[in-house]
Amino acid sequence: MAGKYSEESGAAEVLFERRGRLGVVTLNRPKAVNALTAGMASAMLEQLTLWADDDAVAAVLVRGAGDRGLCAGGDIVAIYRDMLDDGDATADFWAEEYKLNSLISGYLKPYVAFMDGLVLGGGVGISAHGSVRIVTERTRMGMPETTIGFVPDVGGTLLLSRSPGESGTHAALTGAHLSGADALFLGLADHFVPSAKLEELAQALESEAADAAVARFAGEAPPSVLAAQQEWIDACYSSDDAEEIVRRLRTVGGEASDVADTIEAKSPTAVKVALESLRRVRGLSLEEALEQEYRVGLRFLAGPDFREGIRAQVVDKDRNPHWQPATLAEVRRDDVESYFAPLGDRELMLSKERDNV
Repeated sequence: MAGKYSEESGAAEVLFERRGRLGVVTLNRPKAVNALTAGMASAMLEQLTLWADDDAVAAVLVRGAGDRGLCAGGDIVAIYRDMLDDGDATADFWAEEYKLNSLISGYLKPYVAFMDGLVLGGGVGISAHGSVRIVTERTRMGMPETTIGFVPDVGGTLLLSRSPGESGTHAALTGAHLSGADALFLGLADHFVPSAKLEELAQALESEAADAAVARFAGEAPPSVLAAQQEWIDACYSSDDAEEIVRRLRTVGGEASDVADTIEAKSPTAVKVALESLRRVRGLSLEEALEQEYRVGLRFLAGPDFREGIRAQVVDKDRNPHWQPATLAEVRRDDVESYFAPLGDRELMLSKERDNV
């Protein structure tokens, strides 16, 4: 079975097949590290819904084609083009993608994600909400949105708000790439399996119960670097004020001072809105978190930094974004709060849809 076809290559962007009692989803854009498109999200939503009611499918496996990673996130070049055209395609894509994230989170069958290689942004959304999340020694995971003038979405704010201490705040503001061990520490993954064993595990899943199969192949992860840094991370990031966080990092010095430099290089607006998002999301359901992220996301589509961040990182690749405003001190409290204002008839309404199921 094939999903959405690429107009450029004619190849299916996402593949579906049943192997024994296992439904397999393969993201199939290896040259783009399987970056997620609107068509792929729609196809996954449709197929996973069908498999949920199919007694012949006992579990689902999600993996990426090629050897570079599961998914490098959303197709941000397509988002950039849509912003230049003042289009609605990105808003429509996010609405579909967030429905997919919600479906994965509540999936009643084992949802196994091979989080091998790069797993960024939207790739986290289609994996870290699953019930059986597997990382490897090759995993490089992250929510790097502040680098492109945006904030974590796809439920990432909720996931990171639940991480130990303030480690999730650190991951969100810096956009750092995380190892498999760090992902386990943050609560974004469940099991560590060597990458060389993934194919054998996939075969076992065709006939064995997911928990039993994974238990046979899972091993001990290396130590988490993030866990070793938790003392100063908790001390520095406990503030709700981004400028105070940076001051504390500089006071600690050493590697913490380098982290302060990293944060100050990000979009100041994105840093402050990301921090506020993490604080506001506590206690919310995933659907409520996605609704909040949708409000914030549409405001970023209308602002200057998201467009400028993609231009600097991906389009022109000069790595020299000109943020507006340029410093944390210039981003006012009222500016931050405006990102969370209700959208009126554009609200996502996922929580009401879930209540009606």
